[in-house]
Amino acid sequence: MASTAISSKVSGGSFLLEERQASEVFTPEDFSEQHQLIGQTAEEFAVNEIIPNIEKMEHKEFSVARDLLKKAGELGLSGVEVPEAYGGLEMDKVTAAVIADRISKYAGFATTWGAHTGIGTLPLVYFGSDGQKKKYLPRLAAGEIVGAYALSEASSGSDALNCRARAQLSPDGKHYLLNGEKMWITNAGFADLFTIFAKVDGEKFTAFLVERTFPGFSVGAEEHKMGIRGSSTCPIILNDCQVPAENVLGEIGKGHIIAFNILNIGRFKLGAMCVGGARLSIENAIAYAKQRKAFHKVIADFGLVREKLANMAALIYAGEALVYRTVGMMDHALSEIDKSASDASRQTLKAIEEYAVECSIIKVWGSEMIDYVVDETVQIYGGYGFVEEYPAERAYRDARINRIFEGTNEINRLIITGFLLKRAMNGQLPLLAAIKKLMDEVLSSPALGEDLEGPLAEEHRLVASAKKLSLFAAGAATQKYMQAIQDQQEIMGAIADMVIEVYAMESAVLRTHKIVSTRGEAAGALPLALTQVYLSQSMEKVEAAARKIIAAVADGDTLRTQLAILRRLGKHEPFNQIALRQQIATRVLEQGKYSIA
Repeated sequence: MASTAISSKVSGGSFLLEERQASEVFTPEDFSEQHQLIGQTAEEFAVNEIIPNIEKMEHKEFSVARDLLKKAGELGLSGVEVPEAYGGLEMDKVTAAVIADRISKYAGFATTWGAHTGIGTLPLVYFGSDGQKKKYLPRLAAGEIVGAYALSEASSGSDALNCRARAQLSPDGKHYLLNGEKMWITNAGFADLFTIFAKVDGEKFTAFLVERTFPGFSVGAEEHKMGIRGSSTCPIILNDCQVPAENVLGEIGKGHIIAFNILNIGRFKLGAMCVGGARLSIENAIAYAKQRKAFHKVIADFGLVREKLANMAALIYAGEALVYRTVGMMDHALSEIDKSASDASRQTLKAIEEYAVECSIIKVWGSEMIDYVVDETVQIYGGYGFVEEYPAERAYRDARINRIFEGTNEINRLIITGFLLKRAMNGQLPLLAAIKKLMDEVLSSPALGEDLEGPLAEEHRLVASAKKLSLFAAGAATQKYMQAIQDQQEIMGAIADMVIEVYAMESAVLRTHKIVSTRGEAAGALPLALTQVYLSQSMEKVEAAARKIIAAVADGDTLRTQLAILRRLGKHEPFNQIALRQQIATRVLEQGKYSIA
């Protein structure tokens, strides 16, 4: 089921250099009937099956989680990315994202389900032999067995390739003996099949399929976590664990290919889950604000409370645009692959890897977005937000892990900038040429106005300005440090912050442009207000990051000249954010939830 809303393949990272048309992006408004139906199924499953069992899962009754995984499998919610030949539904990435989005009403189970269907199953889908797939995939898709993924160690979290776990082939060549310890493994308390990474002969980083019942395998005690308490997290101890030689996953010494590609997929799903979690959080905040009274009126009438609700809604709107734009690009690239080809798996991974920078953006942006939303929800609840019996407290605790999952946000920021610079250096992305062209322009031209017309002209102009600010600041930094910029993590992080905001801004604008163009200005009124609020906040972040970089790489007259250029590039008339937020707050309070319908 390909996403037909995209007319041509788009290169990863190219959004920074190229203008996209609204018709080129996939948005939630492009969901097919099938997407909507499976989204409804996932939502009903969450409401009817997951939410009534929250307290049991919070108190470590993991038999409940296993039963829910089985029910999810029966509904087809766990096999959408598994090939039909191995018992799955073989649906597109948009479907996978829709399910992740809708199932995330309780983060504890969403973590369990995500680990099982994503990092617990997909290594087999993309790297397993036919025999391995036949043996395990049908049962994983059905929820009969539970999957887990064991990469992290106490001394190597984000630095995964520096693992200490070792694997040695037995003298008879029938088994590998694994020794070591893995930490923070989701589903470890009850999973049946683990993808475990170890170094063969202490050197060759390799993945293994390890069953819970293999001799020498044991699981440590449950971790007592700050959040996501409804998920199981334990260490794994490998003591001469006997793994049959045929359970090597992929090639010996090529485990890094599995590790990094699977994490890539996990990042876009995590972003989708963050959007879904934020949607529930604002719904709770709205409900409380409408019934809580202070100074003889409900707090939903207070301007500063309405401001919070409007900011939350604007973030959710941008988040939906980010996630589904990216997944739509993936689906379009995947639709062009001949699944019967002998190298279909390699082509699939290459298509997914193409959007590594966008996946990292979604992960960072989404995890920081939901942190803001749950924090403001606690604030709206006031003292009750700090009390366990109210939903704000648990959501606040549960959200914090997202900035650590799937590679910390710091690591992902370095991935974003590093990916773009690497592509620029090898000629895949004409980033350096674009920077040089802009540098020449700003140093010779007194004005850099954009003659844009049509729907959202001012909004498109802001996006163009943000791109120029990002390129200018990145250009100044690369001119000073050249390839040694890789060692300047603060500058790499600030460049990533600008790139993240550019992608989010453009995604929101293109989504709104598409709504206005296809449904009319009346239907686009609320989306436009949401977009303008987001753009106002986002542009401030871009300008702040640009100033941070310029101040670090220039001084004296050069600094003053470059700051003047930044002011010129970022010049714009502000939107009336107070009026826009009042407009948004009125609508979400009327609806009782986030919705642009």
